[in-house]
Amino acid sequence: FSWSSKQTQNDEIEDNSQQTVKTVVSSPLIGFNVLRNNSYSSWHTHSPFPLNRYNATTTLCEAASSNPAEKTPYKPSDPAEPVADASNNEDKTTKPKGGMWGEEDDGLFHGLFPRRQLWRPHLEYPLWHADWDGRQPLPVESDDKDESARLTAQRDRQIRKNGVTKHIILIRHGQYDETYKEDEKRLLTPLGREQAAMTGKRLGQLIRGVNEEFGPCKVKVVRVSNLARAKETADIIFDNMDLDNFDGDMVERADPDPLLNEGRPCHHIPGGKARPSVVERTDEHHPRIEEAFNKYFHRAPMPEIPPAAAESKKDSIIATASTDDSNEGVKEQKLVADPKHEFEVIVCHANVIRYFFCRALQLPPEAWLRLCTFNCSLTYFTIRPTGTVSCRMLGDIGHLPHEMCTFSMHTGFNW
Repeated sequence: FSWSSKQTQNDEIEDNSQQTVKTVVSSPLIGFNVLRNNSYSSWHTHSPFPLNRYNATTTLCEAASSNPAEKTPYKPSDPAEPVADASNNEDKTTKPKGGMWGEEDDGLFHGLFPRRQLWRPHLEYPLWHADWDGRQPLPVESDDKDESARLTAQRDRQIRKNGVTKHIILIRHGQYDETYKEDEKRLLTPLGREQAAMTGKRLGQLIRGVNEEFGPCKVKVVRVSNLARAKETADIIFDNMDLDNFDGDMVERADPDPLLNEGRPCHHIPGGKARPSVVERTDEHHPRIEEAFNKYFHRAPMPEIPPAAAESKKDSIIATASTDDSNEGVKEQKLVADPKHEFEVIVCHANVIRYFFCRALQLPPEAWLRLCTFNCSLTYFTIRPTGTVSCRMLGDIGHLPHEMCTFSMHTGFNW
């Protein structure tokens, strides 16, 4: 099996390594503003969303120069204002989850790009949308309201205790030859292949474990985009995991997924006015990359875990590489992966990873270009059974020596 042998899809790829970014004039009003005779407080930032919902007759500059006592509480004025959390709705399939919507004649967002291409959160920032993946359980029904709350809390405690935590490790492909336009020719450089090999060794150690304290991790599948540089990276990573003599659960190699291909996920702020071609690419690429996010980012299904399963890790004596002949006759203790943790590895691209980061943490996706993920870096998320999301690593390259750290064709850090 080789990902590189799969048919390549020749999609237009956008390379952001040499993008020119223009700075937008920022608001002079930043920080908390509290009325003395009112409990109202607000946080005005560079984020597009509070600005977008300010009353059209009031500018931030006017708000900054006005008497604080004359300020009025924040009131959404955007026609597409956020809706209340509908976690209790019976029909969960129709519940809005946020996104891009609007009409062609809605105008530009601060003169930058069509307002219809602005991401609208399900709930106003910085509120957390608990049912972001559509898998939040409904409250337990009961005629008595207090009893319903008690049973729901009891059910939620069982979910936290017995549920499976989903771990997602996103890996950017290795350095590749950017001189060609044809995807099949955009293969890894010699340095890119070394980066992928060292990344495979790191993942192999994670899968096998080191000792009882730093035990093995249950990696269920390695996924990859359908572009040549990502498939070559995934092949090299898998070959260097050293799983030939691995006696734990086998790691699945998923077919390449074009949804994970590189592209322009959405507009970025700061930035200048979007050209018509950029608007067209955003319309083309955003729905695909958003579909990929919804496909892979969600909490794990709630399994039926017997009470004794939680203690199995301590008592079990599955997952080590084979030992050499000198250890024959010596009973080797084998380590077992914790059944309450499942890992997925996705080898893809910088723009996709940065967009996933913002979406997973429910941050404005337009901030994606403010992040930087080096070649073969690891960006690592956990999704708890309750639906909370945490980022444990962002662009981690600790497994690569200094002379192997690159961002596209940029080497080292002096750029």
